Amino acid sequence: MPLDRIINEARDQEKGAWLDLVDPVEGKPVGIRLRIAGPDSATAHKARLTLADDLAAVAGPDGRVGAEGREKCRKAALAAVVLDWECEEEGKPVPFSTANVLRLLSVLWAEEQVDAFAADRRNFARGA
Repeated sequence: MPLDRIINEARDQEKGAWLDLVDPVEGKPVGIRLRIAGPDSATAHKARLTLADDLAAVAGPDGRVGAEGREKCRKAALAAVVLDWECEEEGKPVPFSTANVLRLLSVLWAEEQVDAFAADRRNFARGA
């Protein structure tokens, strides 16, 4: 693969790709869509750097980070790669915000789907 194609495909990941969340039991779409930046995007790179800084900030005097602090930082990094969404609550659109994305990510199965999608480069390949 030529270098220019590699660079261009990484840049294209900045546009993101749509994930349709599915019910973890029935496997049917739940009506929530999220546009997620690819793992090679500048957005994902910034999220990884911010994660490192956030972990350093919550570290104790001994340099250790507790599980709760680590989890909070990790979820914030995952939320940072969500670029947009289509989501309703009680029949009304839910505004896109980091706080609202974190609310959704508090549900384990939703978090798992977002995390898996965001990490899989195949979702961001041309023609995907």
